[in-house]
Amino acid sequence: MAKIISISKVCLILCFVGVVSAQLSNSDFYSISCPNALSTIKAVVDSAVETEARMGASLLRLQFHDCFVQGCDASVLLDDTSSFTGEKTAGPNAGSLRGFDVIDTIKSQLENLCPNVVSCADIVVVAARDSVVKLGGPSWAVQLGRRDSTDANLNSANTDLPGPDTDLSGLIAAFDNKGFTAKEMVALSGAHTIGQARCLFFRNRINNEDNIDPTFATSLQANCPTTGGDDNLSPIDTTTPNTFDNAYYQNLQNKKGLFHSDQQLFNGGSTDDDVDQYSSDPSSFATDFANAMIKMGNLGPLTGTNGQIRVNCRAIN
Repeated sequence: MAKIISISKVCLILCFVGVVSAQLSNSDFYSISCPNALSTIKAVVDSAVETEARMGASLLRLQFHDCFVQGCDASVLLDDTSSFTGEKTAGPNAGSLRGFDVIDTIKSQLENLCPNVVSCADIVVVAARDSVVKLGGPSWAVQLGRRDSTDANLNSANTDLPGPDTDLSGLIAAFDNKGFTAKEMVALSGAHTIGQARCLFFRNRINNEDNIDPTFATSLQANCPTTGGDDNLSPIDTTTPNTFDNAYYQNLQNKKGLFHSDQQLFNGGSTDDDVDQYSSDPSSFATDFANAMIKMGNLGPLTGTNGQIRVNCRAIN
């Protein structure tokens, strides 16, 4: 029995060490190999968001659309070629995913500073955090050490990302499939406190749904007619569209969610209490959002010798 216990202890120790070695490192990962990496990313993000506030939301969304499809590996950044199909033409991405040029600028500067060191996958996750901070939201310690994929998954991009017409059960299931609780899903949905949306994605709600404030619906219909104007933009949070705060949840309480999927979070269902909490307690929202973003950033990263450090984020080396 003593020998069995001893062997078990050794196995536990080795297994634990093996798990840790495959994980991400703390935020000083580049402190020696590229000491100005984080400040460089921040400077480019700050400049981009100052030029166009909407870019902050776009860079935040870029992390979500990357990490929810085969993990945080920068697969979403890969361009199609004659022999390779990426994820950019997937339904949730085509014509709406933005920020690639900002990532390109960051990568170009980092390649000049420290060639072949900082991954595109790490850039995406850090840029999302810096965007939130620039727009007044919380900060968090981003774990680093991701490497970049050498493939993409168009099918998963089409199936794993919940859309603006998703019901509550579908939202809960989509996030549960990635290891998130329903409350973490509600916290992450608070990302919709910034950014703008195309008329195409909320036209049906403002014309055909009854759990919407009628004055709010009418105000949106002027810029989003029943036909045409698919690309006309409206803020997702009309209260404070360029500030990362908890107004999104207060809007839901007032039936002013822009997307069908937004209003599903406060519609007599199981997540109503979470919306009430975040509406009345902004610090609780900030904390839970930051923790959920850290968790999202840890989805399926490539580490060690897996993957590669792309020289160009749009193409495999």
